[in-house]
Amino acid sequence: MINYYDWAEHQSKMHSNKVAITDYSLNKKISYKELNLSSCKIANFLQNMGIGHSDRVAILSKNHSIFFELQFACSKIGSIMVPLNWRLTVNELAFILNDCEPSLLIVDDCFKTTGDQLRSLIPNMIMQFFNSDDKPSEFQENIKNSPSNFKQVSLTLDDLIMIMYTSGTTGHPKGAEINHKMQLFNAVNLSGIANLTSKTKQLVILPLFHTGGINCYANPVLHQGGEIIIMREFDPMHALKAINSDEFAITHLFAVPAPLQFMMQHPDFETTDFNRLVNVGVGGAPCAEIIIKTWQSKGIDVIQGWGMTETSPAGIFLAAEDSLNKIGSAGKAVLHTAIKIIDKNMKPVEPNQVGELLIKGPNVTPGYWKNEKATRESFHEGWLRTGDLAKFDKDGFVFIVDREKDMYISGGENVYPAEVENILYQLDEIAELAVIGVPDKKWGETGKLFVVLKKNKELPEEKIITHCINKLAKFKIPSEIVYVSELPRNATGKVLKRTLKEITEKNV
Repeated sequence: MINYYDWAEHQSKMHSNKVAITDYSLNKKISYKELNLSSCKIANFLQNMGIGHSDRVAILSKNHSIFFELQFACSKIGSIMVPLNWRLTVNELAFILNDCEPSLLIVDDCFKTTGDQLRSLIPNMIMQFFNSDDKPSEFQENIKNSPSNFKQVSLTLDDLIMIMYTSGTTGHPKGAEINHKMQLFNAVNLSGIANLTSKTKQLVILPLFHTGGINCYANPVLHQGGEIIIMREFDPMHALKAINSDEFAITHLFAVPAPLQFMMQHPDFETTDFNRLVNVGVGGAPCAEIIIKTWQSKGIDVIQGWGMTETSPAGIFLAAEDSLNKIGSAGKAVLHTAIKIIDKNMKPVEPNQVGELLIKGPNVTPGYWKNEKATRESFHEGWLRTGDLAKFDKDGFVFIVDREKDMYISGGENVYPAEVENILYQLDEIAELAVIGVPDKKWGETGKLFVVLKKNKELPEEKIITHCINKLAKFKIPSEIVYVSELPRNATGKVLKRTLKEITEKNV
């Protein structure tokens, strides 16, 4: 019996000797046959440990093929993979592990200190180490010595394949339940939008513990029988080098705005050959127009999208043919998906009015792991409340305005930091920036701007204010400007505005 959800088994028969995964750091290539064989061995090993249907297996690792080997192993026996964010503190990781209660935690040797600390906090948890540089390790030796046969189980598309914990930018992270149906529809949707085929070669630069790394477009590429080239960690020089290489022949790239920004600010950007790139996808946060236009100037289709961990993640995408005439738009709902934008009274808004974005479809999570309260609060009549503020234009294209929690009210007027940031990125001296709302006795709240300047550049406050006066309404202009050496970011590159607010509060 071969179950329909077993992508690795299918591709091992369809594209047996074709390269599925290339490890950029190790210069190692893994065929679909080898990928499936390793998954079968892991499935056997897990079952022999007594791990089966609905049991969780957590992994703490830098980017490596093991993410996909473990994922497909879990899909064969009905277990649930839990990828862990390695940038979290030990206490934050312990919270997640206590929440999902994994039968096994697999830890990259480079996080041995973290693993040992977790073992002391959760003494009954079974843990095994592996080496991402493919040196001998406990887990790899166990898999090497395991047979490839395992007991088949009968699953449906509603069975869970993964629990992905939200980034935890507010409060404790929640475990979004990811089922086979969500992954399948995400693969179908993104394959059409991004033109993914068996000839696709995608450079994977986002962390694989994040939905943007593993599902945009890595899993869909493997679903199509293409090849993914995995970087252990993002580095702008090496990313540009890989794109420029005839050996890798990269056709696709997906990122959040920050890596695209860092790459275009690197000296090698101007001399990199982008002719093989079919398109570049960007999502995860509002993207400044200067980033989109700079990549488009290289003759590249930039397709912007919107999604969440809870939407697997593709929810809205901009078709390549609209990338020039709808710059800044996230696009329209992906196939088999419905969206709407509502006001405070849960009524649909008119075009160009801002409201909360809601989404419904087979790509949406059924809920949060062991958290009925969060599940109830996140849904309204079957629609997922995203917490993102958006608007439709007259043609029905969606523009993401900002996160609801990032908006602030100054003198009774709503201010969306993403709009202010987009205007300020027009100043060439700025490398990075972020705007937050801070308390103000007169206006209730005003904007505080954090600026990182490019190397050897100067930018006086007067020039920033003058630029804002010419481009923005007065209530949107930041009242305070702070120059910093860097901005706090999470593992995918998103600016942690909560951290900026905490720093501001401590200094008051």
